[in-house]
Amino acid sequence: MSQFVHGLMRFRRGPWEMLASVLIAIGVVMLMQPVVLWAYTYSFIVTLTGTVMFIVVSHFPD
Repeated sequence: MSQFVHGLMRFRRGPWEMLASVLIAIGVVMLMQPVVLWAYTYSFIVTLTGTVMFIVVSHFPD
């Protein structure tokens, strides 16, 4: 097993799923706020990053 894969096996699902969920929530709040244009501009990227991160992290061991 390569060193990279062995390092990934140490990650646990719980904290990373929470971080991904927080990113998704922040992205949705950024999308729905009517004041700051830069937040609206980057809301899709933040939400997409959180979603992809959640999909990847859901394959980590418990």
